[in-house]
Amino acid sequence: MKPVHKRPLDLLFIAFFSVSIAYGFLFSLPEGLGIPVSPDSPWPPLRALHGWAIAEEPAHLNPPPNLIAACLFDGFFQAPALLFIVVGLIRLRWWVRPLGLIYAGAGTTNMFFYFTQTFLGDHPPPNMVYYLLFNLPWALAPLALGLRVSLGKDIQTRPSA
Repeated sequence: MKPVHKRPLDLLFIAFFSVSIAYGFLFSLPEGLGIPVSPDSPWPPLRALHGWAIAEEPAHLNPPPNLIAACLFDGFFQAPALLFIVVGLIRLRWWVRPLGLIYAGAGTTNMFFYFTQTFLGDHPPPNMVYYLLFNLPWALAPLALGLRVSLGKDIQTRPSA
């Protein structure tokens, strides 16, 4: 088995998913639970996010139900699943394949609904290029992970019973 530091694609996944885990727990989950994105938010990360939300994603200032659902899904499913995926990628465990495929489908679907709300909702982003540069990786990473775990011959096979 090749060590993780010699697998640049896996290192990229691990770095990106580590940011995703932190974002899910620090931003998405509290927002989904009803903590406001506002200048006087009781949660400092959402207080810090307020200026960005005004400029780039105003839907976060008064989130519609499907945006709340996406945030809850991110915090309750995606962030914990990514913790296991990171460990599975580091150690190339057999179970990273099915978990990675589940995450790939779920993460892509979640971003579909997130983008639908953004583009068709009441508050489209004012700077579409900036918005896509910031958000598109969260749609592409699950797809890329799905390909990685599907085609990766270096991932262990399931142990026989």
